[in-house]
Amino acid sequence: MSQRDETKTTMKAVRIHAFGGPEELRYEDAPRPLAKAGEVLIRIHASAVNPADWKFRSGFFGKGAPLPLVLGFDFSGVIETLGEGVTRWKAGDEVYGYGLGAYAEYLAVKERLVAAKPKTVDHIHAAALASASLAAWKALFGAGGLRRGQTVLIHGATGGVGGFAVQLAHANGVHVIGTASKRNQNYLRELGADEAIDYELVHFEDVARDVDVVFDTQGGETQARSWKTLRRGGILVSIAQPPDQAEAEKHGVRATFVVNEMKAESLDEITKLVDSGKLKAVVDTVLPLSEARRAQELIQSGHTRGKIALKVV
Repeated sequence: MSQRDETKTTMKAVRIHAFGGPEELRYEDAPRPLAKAGEVLIRIHASAVNPADWKFRSGFFGKGAPLPLVLGFDFSGVIETLGEGVTRWKAGDEVYGYGLGAYAEYLAVKERLVAAKPKTVDHIHAAALASASLAAWKALFGAGGLRRGQTVLIHGATGGVGGFAVQLAHANGVHVIGTASKRNQNYLRELGADEAIDYELVHFEDVARDVDVVFDTQGGETQARSWKTLRRGGILVSIAQPPDQAEAEKHGVRATFVVNEMKAESLDEITKLVDSGKLKAVVDTVLPLSEARRAQELIQSGHTRGKIALKVV
């Protein structure tokens, strides 16, 4: 790294100065972070865009965070410097992970929030993995207790999280039923779905019955119509909104809401699946960091296939 880079105190980032719509996103100069004790400073090569990003921007999760605020969670890049006490990593290591502030050229995060980047993919596809694949993993096999030979109904099965859920369930010997639009039916089967339901043509609750787990990435009406698809004792797992416990009891099933949590050891398992060819990140759109507003508008539309990524380097 050049002397000029070493002394530079600013970086390009996408920040908000107020909570609200996509117009609040600003591509601008921001203070370049430093690695504190237990942290690593990462030169970000790519960041992924998730529904949580625009929800955070809008104040959906509350408005207590100090402003201005750099948005974004998923990243892939190269470790630049180490904070005091860091022994797991060295400068130059390629890593990916999850931490607030990923819409930027640099990010300082706790060393436990990063994992070695899969060797078989580039930074764009690595950035697209972290939170979405972990959300799917936790929902299906943690909260849902899904096992080989069971059946899962996955809503939004060709979206960022849904696409990973289909692949993970398929790789673990689960019978997969997925819902998607007409244009995504073939793609859904390519991901590993055993049954593909065109929600524009049929009501999924009329054709999906006695499933063990419903994975709800949509909420609202989709969640409300899902109860009758479950077998008694089955479980609805949502990452979209907390399910109605009274409705669950009425139908003789269980229900839970899952909040994502970054664990490097879980991400290490994802890395193994990627490098073995059992899991892939499908990136629908790649935009420069300066176009984060457009990226968030696309993800907020709810009709993307796979992931949207921001190229930083």
